Amino acid sequence: MSSRSPSRRSLPVYDADLTRREELLRRTWERLDPPFRTPNQVLGRRSTIGCVALEITQRCNLDCTLCYLSESSESVKDLPIEIVFERIDRIRETYGVGVGVQVTGGDPTLRRREELVAIVRRVADSGLRPSLFTNGIRATRDLLRELSDAGLFDVAFHVDTTQRFKKYPTEEALNSVRRQYIERARGIPIAVIFNTTVHAGNIDEVPMLVRFFRGHSDVVGMASFQVQAATGRGEWRVRDPRVTAEAVREKIREGTGLDELAWDTALVGHPACNRATMLATVGTRVVDVLTDRRLFERFLQEFRHVSFDRRDVRKTARRFLLAAAARPYWLLRGGAFLLGKLWGARRELLSGGRIGKITFFVHDFMDADALDPERIRNCGFMIMTDRGPVSMCHHNARRDAFILSPLRMPGSPAAAFDPRTGSVVSAAAKT
Repeated sequence: MSSRSPSRRSLPVYDADLTRREELLRRTWERLDPPFRTPNQVLGRRSTIGCVALEITQRCNLDCTLCYLSESSESVKDLPIEIVFERIDRIRETYGVGVGVQVTGGDPTLRRREELVAIVRRVADSGLRPSLFTNGIRATRDLLRELSDAGLFDVAFHVDTTQRFKKYPTEEALNSVRRQYIERARGIPIAVIFNTTVHAGNIDEVPMLVRFFRGHSDVVGMASFQVQAATGRGEWRVRDPRVTAEAVREKIREGTGLDELAWDTALVGHPACNRATMLATVGTRVVDVLTDRRLFERFLQEFRHVSFDRRDVRKTARRFLLAAAARPYWLLRGGAFLLGKLWGARRELLSGGRIGKITFFVHDFMDADALDPERIRNCGFMIMTDRGPVSMCHHNARRDAFILSPLRMPGSPAAAFDPRTGSVVSAAAKT
């Protein structure tokens, strides 16, 4: 990754070739339907895509009630590392540097350790931002250290009651597992995320989870709540009508103790797909930092090429403040906004309250039999496949069509990998 060296009053940009980056942003902007080309739209203004999944195995060591994998997944052999590397190259070619890449599966920790490390290193060396998406069972502290040394940006632990641990029948009971994972990652220079699938059995525990994540915001930077989707697989195939994205957002608001949250300030792709809100924490107090939409829109424009490193929130904040201080608008308008937020938490600040930041994210995957073409066109969450990037909802709905097809071997036009057998066959034999 080529970037400019940050000076005292500048911030690092994603790529020194800003002409190329502007072209990729333009392509993203033009891909969106006109109604979603709004001043608060992140895609095309600051990001070329929300994130891209890179599935490196279909195997998993759990059997979740709401699994998105196919009934065929356990029998599918791992992709050769050459194919994985080629997909990484295609992600960079399609979206440019600085893009978040979810190294996922199945559970990616089931691949051979040296291969997993090599994949993370290849993503990082390509100027992309690798995240490990795992249930955490095999994600030891030693492994997280090695992956961090290879360039890992984030680890996202998926922990919830769909995993059916007999010792932990509720989300509150599972907090002991979450604490273990938090301690595994503590002190390692990676950002920590927790994923929770929301269903009828745990939706009323969401406020408790929000309070738990708030209390650990010194390590946990994001908590993502994913609304149950009907994939036609797993045991719970029908979503309870109470489990909606709106209901989950309200449960999160309840957990913060605030009267309202600014869910509409930032738009990433289609508004029906995901919403996010960012909170600053000072001691036990939380402050919504996305309440000024016009300020956020100006931020998207003026900092469109700036690279922020969420692995070190304080360092990033210092860099931003130094850069903003040199710009009159941000010094006055942004300074007034910041002081107003801090004034409400002045007692906690004066008493030495711990400062943190946490983002709450709600993703509403589509049901497999109800894919909306408009949402597919404006998707911000893609997965890289042999056919190029595909909307994750579309991929999950038609998973067998993607994971069972023979794949061309890079550099060998006459050879194809058969994921059913794990063998390399003649391309003429592809079916």
